[in-house]
Amino acid sequence: MSRKWFGIAALFAVACSLLFTSSCGDPQELTSITIQPNVETFGASNIPVSSLAGAQVQLRALGTYIHPPVTKDITDQVTWSSNTPQMVTVNSTGLITVTGGPCGGTLISATVQTNSDGSGVSSSGAVVTGYMTANVTCYTGSTTGGTGPLLTVNFAGTGTGTVSSAPQGLDCASTSGTCGASFASGTTVTLTATPVGSSAFAGWSGGCVGSTSSCSFTLLSDTTVTATFN
Repeated sequence: MSRKWFGIAALFAVACSLLFTSSCGDPQELTSITIQPNVETFGASNIPVSSLAGAQVQLRALGTYIHPPVTKDITDQVTWSSNTPQMVTVNSTGLITVTGGPCGGTLISATVQTNSDGSGVSSSGAVVTGYMTANVTCYTGSTTGGTGPLLTVNFAGTGTGTVSSAPQGLDCASTSGTCGASFASGTTVTLTATPVGSSAFAGWSGGCVGSTSSCSFTLLSDTTVTATFN
């Protein structure tokens, strides 16, 4: 008789594992994704953005499940994405990289396209996404020389791009608006415009004129230059 009951119990266990019905227990369900770190900031206001190019941080995606409650590392199971890849990129393993171009903030997301348990049984078909913020600090510092004429760069046009200076002092992104820095009076400043993505540089106006990507002039007083990208 005991052998009979043992056989019945074994059949019941097999049925539970195959059918995975609600009477035997619900499938493990992913309810949320947390990305670590939640916020990452690159650079400082006295560091040119271009010098940050190549800076990297590895992210981790942690999934919170129910049935039973548990947290798992799912970094290699999510789909990673950056909403501003011209600023910060992210690869398939969650490694974020600063491009050295625009500055500001970008959202990095980690998404599971189908909500299913570890055995592949779909639990609800939901899409679960977690987010983190990657910040690239805009440069606002000035060159050695202290107080001197202020050089201000404005942006115009429908495109995007950056403007940097030699000697070092300006590293501006059109996405961040106007920027400026002081140089010693009499300094010969060379500005270089670099388009971003499919944009094209259209020319200089104001204290610097021309259509080539570089423009040089001697700074003797406060000067404003406009760079146009289309």
